[in-house]
Amino acid sequence: MGMMKEFKEFAVKGNVVDMAVGIIIGAAFGTIVKSLVADVIMPPIGLLLGNVDFSNLFVVLKQGATAGPYPTLTDATAAGAVTLNYGMFINTVVSFIIVAFAVFMVIRNINKLKREKEAPPAAPTTRECPHCLSTIPIKAKRCAHCTQAVDAAA
Repeated sequence: MGMMKEFKEFAVKGNVVDMAVGIIIGAAFGTIVKSLVADVIMPPIGLLLGNVDFSNLFVVLKQGATAGPYPTLTDATAAGAVTLNYGMFINTVVSFIIVAFAVFMVIRNINKLKREKEAPPAAPTTRECPHCLSTIPIKAKRCAHCTQAVDAAA
């Protein structure tokens, strides 16, 4: 029963829950990015390049049951043609770049917060007198408690 107890602690402790939340949010983010690329970014780029629809850029490698030319990728697929879909690949590459940039920005901000959190401690402003062990200012030349001379550099 010890292994089941350990697994329950692992699953409930947060590792599995955090991972599940990350996967769900990642999938949702992927859907948003796919829509951003397909519906917002690529249409203006296609318009600038002469009304090119990137999702319909393909090369027919083998004709289907009905001979081409096929005006759209859907028509080629319906005819059973074997196609090389380089337009879809371009869309996927743009999606990847957007996701990679978003992840980079998140990691960059996390690292920035870690650096701020791990700031070096401030330089000391006091030290101990070597004679009476009282606390004195770091630049003191004489101890205010025992009146002994102390090295200012110590």
